[in-house]
Amino acid sequence: MMSSSGYLLILLLFFFQCCNHEKPPVLETGFLKPMPVVWTDKDTGHKIRRLTDTANDNRSFYFHNNPFIPAKGDEGDIMVFYGSRNRGLSDRWHRGTEFRQLYTINLNTFEINRLTGNTGPIFGEIVGKKRREVFYQSRDSIFATSVDSRDTRLVFVLPDSIHGGISTLNADENLLAGVHSMPEKYSLLRDNPRKSDFFTLIFEAKLMHSLFTVNIETGVLDIIHSDTAWLNHVQFSPADPYKLMFCHEGPWHKLDRIWLIDIREGKPGLMHRRTVKNEIAGHEFFSRDGKTIWFDLQIPRAENFYLAGVDIKSGIEKRFGLKRDEWSVHFNISPDQKLFAGDGGDPSQVARAENGKWIYLFRPSGDSLKSEKLVNMKHHDYDLEPNVHFTPDGKNVIFRANFEGKSQIYAVAVEK
Repeated sequence: MMSSSGYLLILLLFFFQCCNHEKPPVLETGFLKPMPVVWTDKDTGHKIRRLTDTANDNRSFYFHNNPFIPAKGDEGDIMVFYGSRNRGLSDRWHRGTEFRQLYTINLNTFEINRLTGNTGPIFGEIVGKKRREVFYQSRDSIFATSVDSRDTRLVFVLPDSIHGGISTLNADENLLAGVHSMPEKYSLLRDNPRKSDFFTLIFEAKLMHSLFTVNIETGVLDIIHSDTAWLNHVQFSPADPYKLMFCHEGPWHKLDRIWLIDIREGKPGLMHRRTVKNEIAGHEFFSRDGKTIWFDLQIPRAENFYLAGVDIKSGIEKRFGLKRDEWSVHFNISPDQKLFAGDGGDPSQVARAENGKWIYLFRPSGDSLKSEKLVNMKHHDYDLEPNVHFTPDGKNVIFRANFEGKSQIYAVAVEK
């Protein structure tokens, strides 16, 4: 017969397990390898969930590329991401022919499905929310795969004269756009794979670059704009199907970076002109309604920090000041456009922040941003940029990190 103390012990264990089920453990993020699937960051009080399978090296999309497809009924929103059995290179190296495949995860059930099975490398982070398709490229061929049926179709084969690739889909989801250059550019990338080497070399080479579009329905390819500047970061407006944003790439303090073009007219306009020596502006992205272009602004470089937004119609800028430690490699905006998120940075980066390794939430307050720390990233190696995305419901911030070894994708709750 069990003693009363034995019954008490069982009850205590049952109570502990129930509490553990409802309340995740409070832990230092990245201290354990592996971390549990769900935990609460002891330094911030915010709950974190690992979304991906630790057997793979997994990467969420670049910060300005939408990875989400809306739910059908109550099935849950879908997020698209890249996964590979091999550990990927950091963001400070040209990836070249890195082998990876596309996957989806249901943000309600957390079920993961593999989308692609190409025998060669693929690239392109392009999601068609209305079409419920993912567009990507393998060598000269552009494909689309349904996230529901996983059926794949060939969309277009680029001619031999196009050395480049697609990177964005317009609001009507009938045009893809990208940039191509001369073969010499790709020789520079292969021979100088470290970003600190190729970044200046390509900028100084003044190779011809061209923006192009591909009509998904008709198969017509059009050259929109050509320049000897290094064109990059091509993004269609989320609202206007004819507005295409791109940048002049290279050392930010040597160029005026952010440009917008109406593809029907072919004449680009500069969206922010630098006014002092060593001023920098970059890592630009559209607001959710397409009315504003937001960007990292420093006047001058590494001294005064802002998240700035320029109204596309009026050209009027607004600026929110940031502290040095709050500067982030990338920023993003919430679905209701009331909040921002940032992925922080380490001391080696432009802000030289001593305590900047955090995932941040920002609330506009007057002419500055009031920050809240969501995740302590001190165990993360910022050679891999975390990037940040708000989930479609605005309740979580998605980011990637390598504090468990391989890169994985996580969701941190906005509310404690």
